[in-house]
Amino acid sequence: MAGIQAPKILRRGVWRYLSDGDILIAALVTAVAFTATLGLLYVGHLVRVVWLAAASPARAPAARTLLVFGRRLVDDRPETDFVDRLERAREHAREGLADRVLLLGGYSGGSVSEAEAGRRWLVQAGWPGKVPLTLEQLSIDSLENLRHARELLRDAEHEPLPGVWLVTSRYHLARCLYLARRLGFDALPLAAERRLPVTARYVLRLAMEAGYLMWIDTGMRWAAITGNRRMSARIR
Repeated sequence: MAGIQAPKILRRGVWRYLSDGDILIAALVTAVAFTATLGLLYVGHLVRVVWLAAASPARAPAARTLLVFGRRLVDDRPETDFVDRLERAREHAREGLADRVLLLGGYSGGSVSEAEAGRRWLVQAGWPGKVPLTLEQLSIDSLENLRHARELLRDAEHEPLPGVWLVTSRYHLARCLYLARRLGFDALPLAAERRLPVTARYVLRLAMEAGYLMWIDTGMRWAAITGNRRMSARIR
């Protein structure tokens, strides 16, 4: 069982970025753009998030490496959304539709990492031993998930990355796909749920993801316009 391991519990949450000037500037520019467009900028991102959430497949037509995104644990165990992601990966592995599986997720307040908790769940549920399972346990957000996955998958500095399926909840797919493609992945979305849930909780999650995506995308566009290489380098 290969992977990156973390020596201690890592801090999480949006608040940890409040001391970062570039990110605060991106937030300010996003607020100005939102106001100047009378909210249409947000609506555009919301449409993108909802469309991808509804249209993404729950079954891969061909085998690729699976990147399974973790989520905050409950009593050191995967909660419902994370279980859906793990079950989708297990299903594909058992059907020969996974070349390799990376479980992504560091420590989120418990005694084990999200990746390790996911591994335990998969082993208990019945994992096909012929499919390599790798743990990435350093990350504290989706961007770091993907950066560390890139390190694990890249055999040499200039070799292309293998094609990957991004396995996560439907509300989370748009942000993960945006980040993955900016980081150089040949990435496609693979939904954890068989269909898009229509509940108050899920609508709220979709709305929040649209806000996150608007913030990230606007910040990257502002960095390109102003030539801020430091900001641009955050997703590279």
